[in-house]
This record gives sequence, C-alpha cells and structure tokens, in this order.
Amino acid sequence: MKILVINCGSSSFKYQVLDMNGEKLLCSGLVERIGQEQSDLAHKKYLAPGQSDEAAKYQAQEKFPTHTEALQAVAKLFTDPEWGVVKNLTEIQAIGHRMVHGGERFTRACVIDAAVAQQIIDLSPLAPLHNPANLQGYEVAKKVLPHAPSVAVFDTEFHSTLAPAAFRYPLPEKFYAEDGVRRYGFHGTSHKYVSRRAAEFLQKPLEKINMITCHLGNGSSLAAVRGGKCVDTTMGLTPLPGLVMGTRCGDIDPAISYFLSANKGLSPKEIDAIFNKQSGFMGLCGKSDLRDIHAARQSGDARCQLAFDVFCHVLRRQIGALWAVLGQVDALVFTAGIGENDTFTRADGLAGLEPWGVRVDPALNAVRSGEPRYISPAGSKVAVLVVPTNEELEIARTTQQVLQGKQF
Repeated sequence: MKILVINCGSSSFKYQVLDMNGEKLLCSGLVERIGQEQSDLAHKKYLAPGQSDEAAKYQAQEKFPTHTEALQAVAKLFTDPEWGVVKNLTEIQAIGHRMVHGGERFTRACVIDAAVAQQIIDLSPLAPLHNPANLQGYEVAKKVLPHAPSVAVFDTEFHSTLAPAAFRYPLPEKFYAEDGVRRYGFHGTSHKYVSRRAAEFLQKPLEKINMITCHLGNGSSLAAVRGGKCVDTTMGLTPLPGLVMGTRCGDIDPAISYFLSANKGLSPKEIDAIFNKQSGFMGLCGKSDLRDIHAARQSGDARCQLAFDVFCHVLRRQIGALWAVLGQVDALVFTAGIGENDTFTRADGLAGLEPWGVRVDPALNAVRSGEPRYISPAGSKVAVLVVPTNEELEIARTTQQVLQGKQF
C-alpha cells in the first residue's frame, strides 16, 4: 500500500508518499504561500543509493490561487517521468491527514466522510487556526485523488487515555459540560511514535516501561507515559500552556489576562496574540530560534542567556511534575528539532537531576545521528535517550491500520 500523508495549513501544506511495504519514504515536499502572488513548491524524490542527492530536489515558483491548484501540481509530480514515484495516481491507495483537535468525539483515528468532516468543523472553536485548515486538505484530496479514502489522525488521540483527575480543570462544571473546556494535549502523534520506538530501542515491552517523552521544538510539550498510555501532559485545552516555546508563553498566572485588560486596555484578541505570537523566547529576548539565542548568549547577550535559563528551569520543573505523577521513571526521551539536535538543552535542562538517577554523558550527548541513541552513561538508573520522531510515518501506519480494520 502506498499512502500520501498531508499536513495542511491555511496557506501551505506538507506531504509525503510512503510505500508501506518496507515503510519506505518515496518523496516529500512543501507548498507555501498559497493564495499569494507567488507560491513556492519544493519536492524531493528519495533516490536509490549511489545517485546524486542534488538530482533528487525539485523547486518551482508558481501561482497557486487555492490548495486545489497546489495539490494538482504536486499530483503531476507524483507521476512525472523524472520526479515521480508512481506510474498512475491510483497506486496511491489512501491518504492520511493530520488533524489537530479531535475533542472528546474522536479518541481514535477514523475514515473521513461527510459526517466526520462536519464534526471536525464543529470542533473548530477548540482549534480555530488548525481544524478548518487541516480539513481543507481532505476537501482538496477528494477532488484530486477521488479514488483514495482519507483517514483523520488526531494530535489529541494519544492523550485520550488521561483520567478525569488529569484532564479536568477546577472550573465551574458548566464550562466542561457545555463547552468541553478540559486538558486535551497535543503532539500526540509524535509522543506515540517515540514512546514505542524508545521501547524497541531499550528492548523492553512497552507495557512495562514508564517514561517521559520530551517533544521540544518551536512548540514543545512533555508526556508522562505509563505502559504505553499517556497519563499526563503539559499542553491543555490549547497548545499554549506548559513549556516556554518559540513565541508561546507556556504556563503563566491566568490572572495576567485580567491584569493586561484592566491596566493596559487590551482586548481578548490582543492578549491572545501576545501570549501565542509575542511571548516565549521572542518575548524574553526578541529571538524565537534557539540557535540564534545560543549564538547571542555565547557573545554575552544577557537577555538571550536569561531566555535559555528560563527555558531550562521550566523544563526541569515540568519534568519533576510528571515524574511525581508516574512515581517511577525508567527513561527520559528527547525528540523534535530542539530535543534531537540541541546538546545544551539536554545537558542544562537535566542538570541537578543526578540524585534522581539522571545523568548525561558529554561525549554521547555530542553525537549527531538520525538513529535512536543513549546519551546517559552505561549503568545509569534512568535511560536518557534521543529518539528522532517521525510523525508522518506514524500517521501512515495508523491510516493503514484503520483501513485494514486493525486495532492500534
């Protein structure tokens, strides 16, 4: 089975085509600036060993008024003699769509039909920027690849195992009963993939491992995973709370909203923009990319040093909170852009946890690899791992399992 995975945004979409016979990645790409005067298309075909990697990349600038024209252009590449990966589009047998918010209605992935699509739209108040855009990928795919069934894979699914004590907020009952205000959690596809991959790497049954998975990137979250099931996570009703992020504030005193409204005359929309787009690293030091922050702090920039210190302090605090929920932790697992690549975060973020059995070996921590690996020394009480995430592969696996009627 060949599966197309689509992650659709309001003016862009990412895609991959995977051959599930051996789980081989055939091609991937990104279309940006859809609806603008000039759109960007970047496509990569993964070639056989020995062929030039440069020959595998295709880039073009065209005008795509809507996502339909963009996907039509991508579909032509799929069958192109030079850039294609299938002879006919009918070889693509299914499409897996990333859907951010499933609320309480969708605790498992499912085939999308008109009723499911309407329910995803009905959940848009919980994810107004994401759900409509994600669903747009489905609507376009129906036009361009009408033969292929679409499956919705929800970011919130992995966290649907939270108990009421973990997901309920101490607010008046009506807000939960009428509006669904509760903790949902996000990055679930990544947490699910790396927790399983970590268990395979450790050569232990997933059901017998307690771990904290650390998805650290421009958006970041942690998950407490007991026996393969999420029991707590740092994000909540939205992806805003928890850790310090590129432009998101993470956990703060909720009364700050009232304070800014009462004393600065800011509207709810303005406050939301501050918390989501002007805070986090950006608010602390004016930079949102941790690589730029490292370069600046190493040159003596005090604001950038403070931003990194706050980030590591909150990371330790959140790890400690989830540790208390689990009671025992067998592994700490780092993934995503920062988690996989940033040696400073892994070392400084775990500094001081040595009495808990957490140690980081500097030489192992400095290794760069696309494979799962230890960064803790041999004999450590707690395994500290780096496990590269692969959300697209997890979506493709789930899509295949749904269509084959298998449990996952």
